[in-house]
Amino acid sequence: MPGFLLNAGSLVQCAHGGSAKPTLRNPRVKVMGQNVVTRVSIYTVSGCPFPSPPNGNGPCLMAQWTTAALRVRCNGLPVLLMDSQATCNPTGTPLVIAFTQPRVKGM
Repeated sequence: MPGFLLNAGSLVQCAHGGSAKPTLRNPRVKVMGQNVVTRVSIYTVSGCPFPSPPNGNGPCLMAQWTTAALRVRCNGLPVLLMDSQATCNPTGTPLVIAFTQPRVKGM
């Protein structure tokens, strides 16, 4: 599905409300002044309130992307879109993309 591209300024959270930020951004391509993020970037999660063992299996620490753009690439790597999906470790819950730039769409 087509969707807006994620950049370094996109608002991404774990399912529990923790803030997620990319560890790797593409240094050559920018959208609205911020670097584009590709599928290989791991997101680090901070501030996840999910309880630690034995009450839970959290908090979320990092997330790996499982889907990305099919047609749009940046330096040979698929870019992340508004509808891309990721799984947090160790909880197995998804990342939630709350806001991204509104100008560039990909597929």
